[in-house]
Amino acid sequence: MLTVRPAAERGHANHGWLDSWHSFSFADYYDPKHMAYSALRVINDDRIAKGGGFPPHPHRDMEIITYILEGALAHKDSMGTGSVIRPGDVQRMSAGTGVIHSEFNAADGETRLLQIWIMPKVQGSAPGYEQKHFEDADLANRLRLVASPDGREGSVRMQQDASLYAGRLAKETRVSHTLAPGRRAYLQVAKGELELNGKMLKEGDGVMAEDEPELLLRGMNNAEVLLFDLP
Repeated sequence: MLTVRPAAERGHANHGWLDSWHSFSFADYYDPKHMAYSALRVINDDRIAKGGGFPPHPHRDMEIITYILEGALAHKDSMGTGSVIRPGDVQRMSAGTGVIHSEFNAADGETRLLQIWIMPKVQGSAPGYEQKHFEDADLANRLRLVASPDGREGSVRMQQDASLYAGRLAKETRVSHTLAPGRRAYLQVAKGELELNGKMLKEGDGVMAEDEPELLLRGMNNAEVLLFDLP
């Protein structure tokens, strides 16, 4: 069964320097029907204006993944990590027992990103950080594993029995993903348009998939997609 979460039905907040769409309840946006999906707690589609950003603030007991779509994001945290994240980079920060970090637009124009929170399998772990770059060829016309519980295939490692795939699909490109029995999936259309098991989807749409042994994706218009394989 596929349940579509239309882009226009997400929560929305515009703070001037930040224009954000929330797939799940977040901050002042509360929707009891969309609190989480399996271990997936947050997908925020953020557009940060030039010079804008998040000053230092705390997190704990959450696996936070940042995926840049356009621009660049400067990151600093209380673990001593400092980096700039660009398209093709996947950053994972395990908040664990507690971490403070800041994020600011490091581009000359707007920066757009997806920030993802995944609830960890075990709470109270030590904080951690990891960042890896995936070339355009790694993501082109395929579903590339970018985050997993064991770091396989060069992915970043997260503390949950979940796997995250990313892909950029040209028109008429077809890719598939098989779900093991008892697994579910969430698909987020980051850019463009695509078809999933016969359903047409556009930028910002999300889909919850249960009891679907195979997910068939067909690129329609410069699609960029994230696919979560979840317990």
